[in-house]
Amino acid sequence: MMTERRKLAVILPGIGYTCDRPLLYYSSKLARGLGWEVLSVPYGGFPAKVRGDRERMKQSAEIAAAQTEDLLRDAGWSRFDQIVFISKSIGTVAAAAYSDAHGICCRHILFTPLEETFARRIPKAIAFHGTADPWADTARIRSLCESAGIPLYITEDANHSLETGDVDRDIRNLADVMRQVRLYLSAEA
Repeated sequence: MMTERRKLAVILPGIGYTCDRPLLYYSSKLARGLGWEVLSVPYGGFPAKVRGDRERMKQSAEIAAAQTEDLLRDAGWSRFDQIVFISKSIGTVAAAAYSDAHGICCRHILFTPLEETFARRIPKAIAFHGTADPWADTARIRSLCESAGIPLYITEDANHSLETGDVDRDIRNLADVMRQVRLYLSAEA
């Protein structure tokens, strides 16, 4: 008798981009629909006015990392055959740090990663970035993804939420992003 393969999707939000915002909400729904268990990491308590302030960004990354350690302490990683970290912004930094520090064999979906994300080893991932993202330079993110062998999906004129301000265009872009997420979640690790 074959046992069912267990899969876990860990959702790590951004500073102001919570798990109920479109990228993470629909990624979670897709994961559940494809048979993944979903575990959200609801951290918070970040300082105000982080963007452009290296010290506050460093502090925010430390807060996210510490809370991620606490919230995932009893995750029971060995129960799962496949693990994917789906993260946004500062969550990409926490996800990369956590999975690397704990040697977790996993994949990553990186929504609007920050430069700090790439300070850790990320062996299997896809990334999404908008060319009007004020939190991360497009050329730098492109270079970091290329160096790490991470496929990068670019949304032209999109901000840090992968939105352009044109609702119809944003809905089409979100559908395109979710098609890539579905393909990535459907693939075997």
